[in-house]
Amino acid sequence: MKHMALAVLAVSLFAAPALTTQAFAQNAAQVDSAQNGASCPRCNLFQADFNNRTLKNKNFAGARLRQSDMGLGIFNGTNFSGADLRDINGAAALFGRVSFAGANLTNANFVGAYLEHANFRGAILTGVNFSGAEMSSATGLTQHQMDETCGDASTQLPAGIRIPVCVQK
Repeated sequence: MKHMALAVLAVSLFAAPALTTQAFAQNAAQVDSAQNGASCPRCNLFQADFNNRTLKNKNFAGARLRQSDMGLGIFNGTNFSGADLRDINGAAALFGRVSFAGANLTNANFVGAYLEHANFRGAILTGVNFSGAEMSSATGLTQHQMDETCGDASTQLPAGIRIPVCVQK
């Protein structure tokens, strides 16, 4: 009986991570389609590589883009509303006139990003680094949202909005 209990425990310890990993892994076909310019609302694009890609005026509403690399990309006019954008790299990327409304951007990196006319209404911005970002015409931002982020002296903000300075770790 003791050996059977140990066997069941061993199987559950090894099988459970495999099942959960598979459930949250990216959908390779959806990633390939999006990388080639297709809109992909509600797709699973976890850890996708969009570095240096041009994907203007696309629809990624509700998509899972967590930990994706979007650095140096051009995403002007794209809809990311309600998307999971936690931990993305958006450094030096162009996000003009995008919608991040209701998106989760926790710990995103927007260092040097262009975010003019981007809509942040209801977005979760905890831990976002906006150092050097151009966002003076961004909309939907509240001081409460920005108090959870950081930037530097070169961050361009909408009138009346302040940003805490990033602390070196």
